[in-house]
Amino acid sequence: MSFFSLTSVCSSLAVKSTSLTVQLGFQSNESNGFPGGFVSSLKKTKIKKFSIACSSSTTDPLLVKAARGDPVSRPPAWMMRQAGRYMAAYRKLAEKHPSFRERSETTDLIVEISLQPWDAFRPDGVIIFSDILTPLPAFGVPFDIEEVKGPVIQSPIRSQDGLRALHPIDLEKLHFVGESLKILRQEVGDHAAVLGFVGAPWTIATYMVEGGTTRTYTTIKSMCHTAPNLLRALLSHLTKAISEYIIYQVESGAHCIQIFDSWGGQLPPDVWEQWSMPYITEIVSVVRTKYPKTPLVLYINGNGGLLERMKGTGVDVIGLDWTVDMADGRQRLGNDISVQGNVDPAYLFSPLPAVTEEIQRVVKCAGTRGHILNLGHGVLVGTPEEAVAHFFEVTKSLKYESSSENQAMEESKLRF
Repeated sequence: MSFFSLTSVCSSLAVKSTSLTVQLGFQSNESNGFPGGFVSSLKKTKIKKFSIACSSSTTDPLLVKAARGDPVSRPPAWMMRQAGRYMAAYRKLAEKHPSFRERSETTDLIVEISLQPWDAFRPDGVIIFSDILTPLPAFGVPFDIEEVKGPVIQSPIRSQDGLRALHPIDLEKLHFVGESLKILRQEVGDHAAVLGFVGAPWTIATYMVEGGTTRTYTTIKSMCHTAPNLLRALLSHLTKAISEYIIYQVESGAHCIQIFDSWGGQLPPDVWEQWSMPYITEIVSVVRTKYPKTPLVLYINGNGGLLERMKGTGVDVIGLDWTVDMADGRQRLGNDISVQGNVDPAYLFSPLPAVTEEIQRVVKCAGTRGHILNLGHGVLVGTPEEAVAHFFEVTKSLKYESSSENQAMEESKLRF
């Protein structure tokens, strides 16, 4: 049996935690304590209210504890886009319900799709099947999703007239989100964290101004100079709506919320600091005032140049994409904030031993406190389900072990 010091594997990482070891070995899935056939008939499920204020840290799911930086037995794991077209069960359902809007705006379908990876892999997080654009009609922005073009907004907001068409968010129009979260919370109990999510104001504004997806972002980027007051007003409106939407998700049962600033990485760091960061910071402040114990995660694709600024928003967890070395990210962010990630999604197309090695590397470099294992982006279409299953099996076999003899040593080791 050999031992490898975390600092020897990730030499640039200054570990500032008590001496812990991680034991790697495969365990039977039966030891996880999850009952089989867990999903009841959705039609018969009764909706109950959740008492957020009475949450006990002793019963919180593993993911929530890791997000807060509490001691955990192993790194929790989930995957962005863990419900989707790579799963045969999803493709079969999509044949019966070809409209994405129907699948993401119908309570029974949302719950069924969200639970497909839970049934198959038992991840530590179950994220609601939805879209960052889902709340748009609730504050006055209709949209369509076309098969080839993706999201399409017929009347982009580029003038004061367009801005005046917006109204406060009507959460009743998002009842299917609240209903789904309540059912998911009942179905998984405290065996996993139920995750909600939103798009950041800048990213949502990008769709609303550009009229859909774009590769250049020229319209909204130029608006920073040609119509800055209009853009600020739009971002402020979105900030209020998104804050209320997050609170609604928390009150419906979400343990944790991820904020996706999907297109924030397309901005130069100083521009992001001016046009995205203040609005995310405001959202964090509003949510934390009401629900201070609900962890907030911030993920930006292409965030290598933004890590320190992202930390400045006040979120609990920074999601690293796969282009950031975990050791470098941990060193830059420090140990007073949790991190999430960041296995390259393409690794899941590799031989399974290579997947195991990459998981081991990422876990070593992240350290033993405040790490949620995830991909550095969403699961890719065509990913073998066998590889996803292996990802979670390896993660569940990890174990952090406390060494009472070396509590003073600021070092971590991984045992093979």
